[in-house]
Amino acid sequence: MSINATLFVQAIVFLILVWFTMKFVWPPIAKALDERAQKIADGLAAADRAKTELAAANQRVEKELAASRNETAQRLADAERLAQSIVNEAKSRATVEADKIVAAARAEAEQQSVQAREALREQVAALAVKGAEQILRKEVNAGVHADLLNRLKTEL
Repeated sequence: MSINATLFVQAIVFLILVWFTMKFVWPPIAKALDERAQKIADGLAAADRAKTELAAANQRVEKELAASRNETAQRLADAERLAQSIVNEAKSRATVEADKIVAAARAEAEQQSVQAREALREQVAALAVKGAEQILRKEVNAGVHADLLNRLKTEL
């Protein structure tokens, strides 16, 4: 066989091989490559969507945290105001109670002072009668001189 015939047969075999590859081998490979490219594109799109959703979720979380901080600060301020009002109310009640106790103690002291004065007057009157008795060397009748003794008590 000549080189031309061999070359011609090899060209025909090559063309058959190319046709066979294009018809039966290349479409599954191209299909697999296209599917792979589509999966990669879907994955990238899902990653972009997830990134967007993550950013939105982060913004929502930041808003919620800010709202929570504000609410906590408000509650703390309310609690401090309530505590201050309770303390002020307790102070006012304590002041009123202390004033009552002081007034009662003063009244009791005044009453005891009056009682002590009365007892002292009685003793002074008794001593005055005894002294007069001693001076006069006779007995003085307290019942007869009661008016005199009462005047003496009031003067003392």
